[in-house]
Amino acid sequence: MLLWGIVLYLALTVAVGFYAARRVKNVTDFALAGRNLSFFMASSTVFATWFGSETILGSSAEFAKHGFSGVVEEPFGAALCLVLVGVFFARPLYRMQLNNLGEFYRKQFGFATEIIASSLMAFSYLSWVAAQFLALGIVLSSISGLSLTLSIVLMAILVTIYTTMGGMWAVSMTDAIQMTVIVIGLVVVFFVIAADYGGAIAVLKMPPPTHWKFLPDTKTESVIPFISAIMIMGIGSIPGQDVFQRVMSARTERIAVFSSIFSGILYFTIALIPLFLGFLALQILGKDRVPEDLQFLIPNLVLLRTNIFIQIVFFGALLSAILSTASGALLAPSVVLSENLLKPLLRPRDSRMLLLSRLSTVALAVVSLAMALHYHKITELVSDSSAYGLVALFVPLVAGMYFKATSQVAAIASILGGMIVWKTWPENLLQLTPQLAGFIAALGPYLILVCVRTGQRLFARATRRNHAAF
Repeated sequence: MLLWGIVLYLALTVAVGFYAARRVKNVTDFALAGRNLSFFMASSTVFATWFGSETILGSSAEFAKHGFSGVVEEPFGAALCLVLVGVFFARPLYRMQLNNLGEFYRKQFGFATEIIASSLMAFSYLSWVAAQFLALGIVLSSISGLSLTLSIVLMAILVTIYTTMGGMWAVSMTDAIQMTVIVIGLVVVFFVIAADYGGAIAVLKMPPPTHWKFLPDTKTESVIPFISAIMIMGIGSIPGQDVFQRVMSARTERIAVFSSIFSGILYFTIALIPLFLGFLALQILGKDRVPEDLQFLIPNLVLLRTNIFIQIVFFGALLSAILSTASGALLAPSVVLSENLLKPLLRPRDSRMLLLSRLSTVALAVVSLAMALHYHKITELVSDSSAYGLVALFVPLVAGMYFKATSQVAAIASILGGMIVWKTWPENLLQLTPQLAGFIAALGPYLILVCVRTGQRLFARATRRNHAAF
């Protein structure tokens, strides 16, 4: 019965994708849902895209072992990112009326910057999509008994079909359903399981005082990794095409701003549920039943301690979380690939751009599927995705948006400098993580530019004074 319930849910997802395809008439419909999403739809697609396998499976395992100090990046950093986007970035980006984030780098810094930034952006999503394909395959394999390889392939095909057909309309429509399933599913599962162990309040009181500690010690070796962890997700995810698409798909500027802020708050609230479920599972399963991989704490708890109805609700919520993340993560780089990289090269007619966008989606799905079949650990695939934004794309974005920087040389030097330092920095050299070192390196070209221009102004002022004296 569990398997048939999941099959029906997946069939509904594909059906929604085909229905959404009827609304896709051009590239704007495909990439931005015609810029016509309501507050509910915009909030749903932001929330559902970010609420993925890492939120339910990965963070619950980290909280069970380390408490809040182990989940600084997810969900704290992720929720922070969405709120920051709403407060500081949604309004100015919406007013620019761009089709994709790569356009910002071209308009502000030039064509070469667009190509470099777009290439990094597209590449950074591949491992994230692959991780979602792998997670979907693991869930389907666990439920159905199919081989992991076949399960990964089947789920990748399913996600690719409805994303390719319906684009952002399909993603947003399915996200609205999936957000509802995630929220209701996790709340129901939490209260049903907690009822057997003293209720929700009793479960919330279970973690020891050490698990509630969030801020690090004042020692340098504790503070720097904490800052790096929260910056990777909290700041590094801001210059992402998936975030940009949801801002620009909103019907109005006000919806763009408040849907992002609301989604961040809702995300953090609901993301706390898997944390406490994971800790509860660790306490009650016993040593013999605790899985070797703690990411499967909650699935094991649900299978062992709940009836078939609750199991369908939970695995429906889990699949919803992963499906929504996979489709959003797949659509984002396909738009960047077709609009920023292939369009200048191929120069297709406008009538062919929609086809090019769909072919780009399929091509990226194939590459991501190959990666998912090669790597069998989700953590190996997702660890670096947000770091690209932190070390390469965030500084030029802020410099161009808030400081009106236009120097292409400085932008490219910032992007490449941050990347090179990140990839070559020895772990804990000068007590800096590679990601934090890369971010500091990305600031370097702009700091130099400020110093040079300040020196030029001072020299010009001194020259004028000398002329006036004579």
